[in-house]
Amino acid sequence: MVLRTVFLPILSLTYAQLMPLAAQVEIRRFPDRISVDINGAPFTSLYIANVRKPYLHPLRSASGKIVTRRYPMENVEGEPKDHPHHRGLWFTHGDVNGVDFWMSDPLARNDNGAVIAVKQIHRAKGGRDKGQIVATFEWRDKSGAVHLVEDRTITFYAETDRRTMDIEARLTAANRDVKFGDTKEGSFGLRLNPQLQELKGTGKMTNAEGAQTEKQVWGRPSAWVDYAGTIDGEPLGIAILDHPSNPRHPTHWHSRAYGLFAANIFGLHDFYGDKTKDGSLLLKKGESLRFLYRVLIHPGDTASANIAAEFRKFAELR
Repeated sequence: MVLRTVFLPILSLTYAQLMPLAAQVEIRRFPDRISVDINGAPFTSLYIANVRKPYLHPLRSASGKIVTRRYPMENVEGEPKDHPHHRGLWFTHGDVNGVDFWMSDPLARNDNGAVIAVKQIHRAKGGRDKGQIVATFEWRDKSGAVHLVEDRTITFYAETDRRTMDIEARLTAANRDVKFGDTKEGSFGLRLNPQLQELKGTGKMTNAEGAQTEKQVWGRPSAWVDYAGTIDGEPLGIAILDHPSNPRHPTHWHSRAYGLFAANIFGLHDFYGDKTKDGSLLLKKGESLRFLYRVLIHPGDTASANIAAEFRKFAELR
């Protein structure tokens, strides 16, 4: 028997390099929602079917802690059951041509049947560094009349120690003039895990000027607000950053000690307790408003997370 020596070529690529790279942001579509996982762990889902408004629920920290209230989507012992229209994270307003999109919810006492309905999902795709959901919604009153067309882009970033997402919303008065009325009931908001709220919780609000607590933050203009405390003993916070390109920047804040956390540019007579002030805004047919917010869920408190520096980086986006 003749033995033959076989020389195998030296491979220049490792096995790991030959394998396809796993996406760090994974986005999957389901009939009622679009789910988002980051680094193999669930982060949130965007609910879009059989709902009065699209909302993200729940929001989680990088360690897996849920930072938003779970009611009314889930019943959790000890969670407050007030304001059932406060679902996860949402974007609506309480007076759009007199229609209350903020309060519209089958469980709300003043429900009026208005809906922000999905028209089309253009993109729902993950990636190594980030993923995106791009969608068009229609703001319809109970009769089905469309007041606004909203083009929304949500960008999720792959990070190890925190969770960051940017939400861009372009509102267009497509069929008629649209008046945003002056009311505190708006607009870009979320409802906090009760452990993070100031009232009966561990949390504290801090704004860009260093003011703290609801007494000093509610109704005041500021480029950002951070709401930080502890959940099950872990120091955590969640910040909302208002981009300098937004209308009427810096926004005013409808942020409450009981856990509501919202940016609102329209509610001036409520915020200042002055009926001579008018925060309403008229959008002519065909005109648009563009909003861009960053939501940052971070370990530690406001100072250790250096929210001021995070805002400066965010402000460089165009």
